[in-house]
Amino acid sequence: MPRSSGPGRSCPPTQDPSMPDSTAAPQESRPAGSLGTPQENLGTSSLTDGPTLSKEPLSHALQLSEKVKDDQLTPPEEALWTTRADGRVRLRIDPSCPQTPYTVHRMFYEALDNYGDLSALGFKRQGMWEHISYSQYYLLARKAAKGFLKLGLERAHSVAILGCNSPEWFFSAVGTVFAGGIVTGIYTTSSPEACQYIAHDCRANIIVVDTQKQLEKILKIWKNLPHLKAVVTYREHPLKKMASVYTMEEFMELGNAVPEEALDTIIDAQQPNQCCVLVYTSGTTGNPKGVMLSQDNITWTARFGSQAGDIQPAEVQQEVVVSYLPLSHIAAQIYDLWTGIQWGAQVCFAEPDALKGSLVNTLREVEPTSHMGVPRVWEKIMERIQEVAAQSGFIRRKMLLWAMSVTLEQNLTCPSSDLKPFTTRLADYLVLAKVRQALGFAKCQKNFYGAAPMTAETQHFFLGLNIRLYAGYGLSETSGPHFMSSPNNYRLYSSGKVVPGCRVKLVNEDAEGTGEICLWGRTIFMGYLNMEDKTREAIDKDGWLHTGDVGRLDADGFLYITGRLKELIITAGGENVPPVPIEEAVKMELPIISNAMLIGDQRKFLSMLLTLKCTLDPDTSDPTDNLTEQAVEFCQRVGSKATTVSEVVGKKDEAVYQAIEEGIQRVNMHAAARPYHIQKWAILERTSPFRVESWKRPLVWPQLDG
Repeated sequence: MPRSSGPGRSCPPTQDPSMPDSTAAPQESRPAGSLGTPQENLGTSSLTDGPTLSKEPLSHALQLSEKVKDDQLTPPEEALWTTRADGRVRLRIDPSCPQTPYTVHRMFYEALDNYGDLSALGFKRQGMWEHISYSQYYLLARKAAKGFLKLGLERAHSVAILGCNSPEWFFSAVGTVFAGGIVTGIYTTSSPEACQYIAHDCRANIIVVDTQKQLEKILKIWKNLPHLKAVVTYREHPLKKMASVYTMEEFMELGNAVPEEALDTIIDAQQPNQCCVLVYTSGTTGNPKGVMLSQDNITWTARFGSQAGDIQPAEVQQEVVVSYLPLSHIAAQIYDLWTGIQWGAQVCFAEPDALKGSLVNTLREVEPTSHMGVPRVWEKIMERIQEVAAQSGFIRRKMLLWAMSVTLEQNLTCPSSDLKPFTTRLADYLVLAKVRQALGFAKCQKNFYGAAPMTAETQHFFLGLNIRLYAGYGLSETSGPHFMSSPNNYRLYSSGKVVPGCRVKLVNEDAEGTGEICLWGRTIFMGYLNMEDKTREAIDKDGWLHTGDVGRLDADGFLYITGRLKELIITAGGENVPPVPIEEAVKMELPIISNAMLIGDQRKFLSMLLTLKCTLDPDTSDPTDNLTEQAVEFCQRVGSKATTVSEVVGKKDEAVYQAIEEGIQRVNMHAAARPYHIQKWAILERTSPFRVESWKRPLVWPQLDG
């Protein structure tokens, strides 16, 4: 029998839990004279300005507002899932999760009362930081909504956004939801063919792009997109005037023709159980799947998922975050965009080349209070510190190593203690505080990671800098976080505890309590757009999402991910071997190894492919032949003079190969049984540090490009 997930998180009954009809969700209202009819004069020559608002009638918007009135008379769906963009679902409301559902507009509108005058968005123009307040942000979103209506956005159709993080991305997304549409992010690295698939599948009426390069992708495929009516550009203007292609300034002016009352009618008709966001998965096993997220998915997760991560409301402390990860990914979108509105955070946008090196400059200037990065981002920071340390003088380098050593020991042995020994406090004062300041983390109280597993080596490195990395676990299908770690809820190597109000159970557990992770709660998605079979595979008859991930829960409810169902190795002898723990053990034992992939399905014994740590090309992120400083140090310790991958692999460097063999044998000594032993191994001469993982297993959330 599957066990429950611990106290307060028991499984629901075998039949669907009793849920109130979604029509019971309260309608929002706007008091007379409120921002629903903005009087503020905001010109569009810059983001902090906007034009006065016209009351000129518009037939499309008025017809749409009449249609949504009629739609309110249609009873909502009774099922827990749907595959229709205009479908509704029954919300997972029960005694453990009784919060009243509400819409995105209501979330934003209520935020205005508390945060209207606070800075919401920070961005650089000509080298200077500018800011948009929450009141201005709301008005810009309304203007964008009216612009989309003027261009012909239809209910339950999409506005696709193909561009780098910016205020325009944010208010276009919020404006799409206000206008009754569905916001759909597209990765900027997507090919024209990938853009075509997503834009066609989501029935995009409008596509927002940031550069000429992205515009050219859309122009190439426009003829194959029957629903596409217009393209809006920001950052770069089109090289020439084209029909149905508008600059952001022109687009924002279009909304003046739409009456405020027409937009208000559309907003008032919205329900929390309707789709407002589409997140497309990576499509590693076929076409990308459109994950439909409801307004309740977004507003509930933005509030309660972030609370589980100890994100503070601005009344207590205004959180400052840097937005740089792709907003087409659920992790960045829920963290940067929707949670920011919920709690009045100040979101500052990094430069488009952030991941190529400029991120640290933004971090230093902004000094965030909370920061999230995928493991590769944290690894890049680690590698950069190691390179700088290797080039430093002897004294400075030894000081850093000493400070990190005593701090790591303290954080590993007494992780919960606020009482630090004198040497640890001295190390932090003399060395580590300066390192954190140089990284831009002087004020950062919470550092998160998600989207992929993180190596123990990376976690230990940052613990040595007195930086705890808090894990979150979830999927696009759970609106982002379903488990969270925080300063008050932390255990090394775990993915945290289930977000209060959500549930977890493990099915088909083995003797060690490891089983498939199944999730239930208000975070669970509506379904895959136009994919009923895939939706039925993911969500069972009782509404549980089957993740395909394998893990275990400890006695205190902390979750540990051990792998994927599909990656479990079944040897020719019938032994079930989870590869991740073995791969991690090898990387911990041998600091020269960047990636390890276990092979052995239907084979007599286990083998392993290895890659060595090498530097990356700063422009392409492709691996070079040069070993990292850490790898060179390893070689020197074992008696090798090699400094490149080709020297080690091409010449089969005897000292390095012997050291790796000895490390493999040490891992084998700690194996649970002989079938878990690595019998053969090989080093690959050239492969990307990212690619080994992708050969075999999908990530917890869709893998970020680059």
